[in-house]
Amino acid sequence: MIQVVLGPKGSGKTKRLIDLANDALKVETGNIAFIDDDTRYMYDLRHEIRFINAGEYDIKGADALYGMLCGILSVDFDVSVIFIDPLLKLMRYDMDQVRILFERIESLCKTCKFVIAYSGDEESAPEYIRCLAI
Repeated sequence: MIQVVLGPKGSGKTKRLIDLANDALKVETGNIAFIDDDTRYMYDLRHEIRFINAGEYDIKGADALYGMLCGILSVDFDVSVIFIDPLLKLMRYDMDQVRILFERIESLCKTCKFVIAYSGDEESAPEYIRCLAI
């Protein structure tokens, strides 16, 4: 399952994603990972959540991000949820690749859920993003 926290820049998507991650500890039986592009929000997450600073790994584009997700899941079979913030920044705003990435992530959803922050207003977001919005 893929869920999207959709909203314009500055609308509180990151705060909501952090709250969702912290709340997930109460219901998830597996491990939780949180991917961000820097360490700014690392201490807002509970210590049980695996924080990953994608900025340390020079993630640029859909292939690199998908490879990182596969790596996380291959190393830890117990990951049940991965939170990703901010998707478009990690993707270097390559809108053509976002749809392809979502299709590829869908194949990983057999074992793991994904909650992704997507920056943009609801009217301009593609339909496949809008239908996943929570």
